[in-house]
Amino acid sequence: MLSFSGSLKIFVAVEACDMRKGFNGLHALVAERLGEDLKQGALFVFSNRRHTRIKIICWDGTGIWVLTKRLEQGTFAWPKHLAPETTKLKLTPQALAMLTDGVDLRGAKMRPWYEREA
Repeated sequence: MLSFSGSLKIFVAVEACDMRKGFNGLHALVAERLGEDLKQGALFVFSNRRHTRIKIICWDGTGIWVLTKRLEQGTFAWPKHLAPETTKLKLTPQALAMLTDGVDLRGAKMRPWYEREA
């Protein structure tokens, strides 16, 4: 189980990417496709076209981490494009935990007592 602080920024790439990409390829996607700087301390989440695999890349101050999860069955409930120019979606740490645990975030909503300031 992964646990992240409530102040952590998390960006999900809406479009699928090539899961053969490693450190350098994902770093380039963060800069070019998402328009973000990896070294600002956010997590960046990518998925393959079938949404059976995800990769998370982040900078911890000393180096780059790449985390990978492959589902043995089923798919991740991946967000859809909100607008044609949308390349990323910001998530809370709680939403990332639900996404990686198999909860479909479409139609789900947090209870008012659970919501936290972003």
